[in-house]
Amino acid sequence: MTPEMWEERITAWYAEHRGRARDEAEMEYLKIAQDLEMYGVNYFAIRNKKGTELLLGVDALGLHIYDPENRLTPKISFPWNEIRNISYSDKEFTIKPLDKKIDVFKFNSSKLRVNKLILQLCIGNHDLFMRRRKADSLEVQQMKAQAREEKARKQMERQRLAREKQMREEAERTRDELERRLLQMKEEATMANEALMRSEETADLLAEKAQITEEEAKLLAQKAAEAEQEMQRIKATAIRTEEEKRLMEQKVLEAEVLALKMAEESERRAKEADQLKQDLQEAREAERRAKQKLLEIATKPTYPPMNPIPAPLPPDIPSFNLIGDSLSFDFKDTDMKRLSMEIEKEKVEYMEKSKHLQEQLNELKTEIEALKLKERETALDILHNENSDRGGTSSKHNTIKKLTLQSAKSRVAFFEEL
Repeated sequence: MTPEMWEERITAWYAEHRGRARDEAEMEYLKIAQDLEMYGVNYFAIRNKKGTELLLGVDALGLHIYDPENRLTPKISFPWNEIRNISYSDKEFTIKPLDKKIDVFKFNSSKLRVNKLILQLCIGNHDLFMRRRKADSLEVQQMKAQAREEKARKQMERQRLAREKQMREEAERTRDELERRLLQMKEEATMANEALMRSEETADLLAEKAQITEEEAKLLAQKAAEAEQEMQRIKATAIRTEEEKRLMEQKVLEAEVLALKMAEESERRAKEADQLKQDLQEAREAERRAKQKLLEIATKPTYPPMNPIPAPLPPDIPSFNLIGDSLSFDFKDTDMKRLSMEIEKEKVEYMEKSKHLQEQLNELKTEIEALKLKERETALDILHNENSDRGGTSSKHNTIKKLTLQSAKSRVAFFEEL
């Protein structure tokens, strides 16, 4: 067995004999130990007559001779009841048996002091051996009786102590259990108090939440009423918006028709202006040819030819008499100037009408864009615009819208003035 195994087994045995008295434990130990082979044996190194090394064992039963290699089984034994005398002389030790027929056993020890010690052990063990076989004397019997009474008293004392110890342990266990239960009850009381406090806090919070919920419910009811009124107003506004949309569509159609008419008028006026420009160009060309012709006539000699043949004039130049050359020329020049002034006047009128028409077209485009924006507005946008109108005309949305419209008009006017 390993040391760990011995330790485990000894611990188990110690637990089995727990509570035993010391003297009782020692007695039980001796009862077990005395049955062992080497119990109570003292070994001494000796030599026989031949000089062989042996071992002498002395115990309560007698003398034994052992082989040095085997201390359990003796080769020769001499019980105390078979030994008559034991003596030594210097280093020689002599054992005489009761039977005279048996030879005396002699051996030598290493020292004289060892022989003295052997002799003392032999005398002591022999006396004890003989004393155990004699009847006890009265004193010994009294001592044994006292020992038994003392043992019984100690046994009763031990039992009483064991009971007291058991009762004390039970009392300690009971006390520990009560303390544990007390601590547990204290913990439960603390937890109950904490739970009560939490419950009170929860109740307060629930009361506050209930009050807040009630207020929120009132606000929601008020908002619901306002939303209902707003929905009614939005419906009315939607109806009004539909009517305005229908009117605006009608206006758009009228504007488209007017735009078509104005486009046709503009096209007609453009054609008249082109025709007038063409006539003006032809008149200027005729005037140039007439001036050239008059210049040629003025540079000729003053004497008249014999048979003048009139030169044919272009068909686009008005006929005039060469005799009254200066008067006729002046008259034609005045007509051309008048005609040019009329053409310029028509041109200015046409430009003014075109400008007015262009302004009307731009305003119409602006209104159409506003209508398109209004068509894309949702109910929330309409509501926001109405709120803005009620709150004031200086909202951000209205300001941006006005700036956008004004900037468009200003850009058109600036473009027409160029």
